[in-house]
Amino acid sequence: MSTHNAYRESRRHELRKTRLVMIDGNLAVNARSVDGGASERVHDAGYWGFAAASGSAGAGGTLRDKALANARAMARFGARTALSLPGGSYRGEHVFRGKAPLDARACIDRLTALHAHCKASYPDLTSTAFTMHEEHHAKQLETSGGASVVNHIQRAVLMMTLVAAGADGAPVEITERISGKGTFADLDLDIDILAPLLDRTHAHLQAKRHAVAARGGRHVVVLGPALAGILAHEAMGHPCEADLVLGGAVTGDLVGQRVASDLVTMIDHAHTVDGAEAMVPVYADDEGTPAADVVLIERGILRDFMSSRETAAKLGIAPSGSARAYLPSDEPLVRMRNTGIRPGTSRLDELIGGVESGYLLLATGNGQADSTTEFMFGVNLGYEIERGRLGRAIRDTTVSGSAIEVLQSVDAVSDDNVWSSAGYCGKKQPMVVSMGGPAIRARAHLGGA
Repeated sequence: MSTHNAYRESRRHELRKTRLVMIDGNLAVNARSVDGGASERVHDAGYWGFAAASGSAGAGGTLRDKALANARAMARFGARTALSLPGGSYRGEHVFRGKAPLDARACIDRLTALHAHCKASYPDLTSTAFTMHEEHHAKQLETSGGASVVNHIQRAVLMMTLVAAGADGAPVEITERISGKGTFADLDLDIDILAPLLDRTHAHLQAKRHAVAARGGRHVVVLGPALAGILAHEAMGHPCEADLVLGGAVTGDLVGQRVASDLVTMIDHAHTVDGAEAMVPVYADDEGTPAADVVLIERGILRDFMSSRETAAKLGIAPSGSARAYLPSDEPLVRMRNTGIRPGTSRLDELIGGVESGYLLLATGNGQADSTTEFMFGVNLGYEIERGRLGRAIRDTTVSGSAIEVLQSVDAVSDDNVWSSAGYCGKKQPMVVSMGGPAIRARAHLGGA
């Protein structure tokens, strides 16, 4: 079956994962997996066709023929005007060069040492849980447009959960996350380095044991970098993905309009942040498009969207190199890379000091948002603020509202620039991303008790 008139992409993709979980000093999980395969994607007569196979099965012409057949099968739904897919063709190789990886025994020893340290240092704990997660994507892409890309994404995460009994006897827990590029060896897991962080985490846990209910309603809140990061990613970032814009996201009619205060600039960084390589460096996406930063909001004004070749063509914008696939068997979708609000000039204590009555919100474990920018996030670590001073810890609650309204109410942005790549972004398929930035002071709705 001929593909001489069709645009095509050939991808080989290997995904390696390692996961270890230690609960109360006992190794509960020690898992390793490898998922590898080849895929072909063809754009013919306005339709995409995709085919994938595990291992090396079906690679080359056979898989390409299947992809073309799938595109032509889709054409039975009606004729489409063939789009001219914009964007250059990247050629290059990017591999993270880190420390020699740790073997399983060395990882288990580090987890054992962590548990022993916590047991000796914090006798009030009722339980500890430590999770190490390592992930390595190795992709090789060739396109008929001339792209030739080798791109590796590697990240390692350590999650540390401390549990104690609250004043009412119910369990209370705090989780701290450390993440970075590379393998476990590239995370600094020495006890002497982790001890101050564990001390701070334990102090938060002690405060939370005696937490009080937050007052429900609209309040002045200081969102720490973790909360401000998830707000930027979930509630404002997704509505700025071009496929969701084409699907009716509220942002489609707001380009050039004010969606935030003039203190807010928000960028999806491709591979570099402030002169250093980002946690999730994407130099070219899985369509072979050179990856470029996207200024989503500039001084409060909505400017641009993240895009693939096809969505860029439909919107009449430049493709940003944002199309990525998670598994070898996945098709590329428009996805964020390293998304966050740019730092301001104020110190965090100045943001807190300017609050007569409100809350400092520091950590979240879950949340949801939609294409209208409405959101609701769980808050599992927060404090009262009264007359510019921190007060009692608050019980787990929620923060919600419209991201546009919250960002329009921002009256201070801290000079912090804190990034994390500890989680996944969910959108039909998971994706490794990083998010972060500064703390912000704004108004939002708290759920109360």
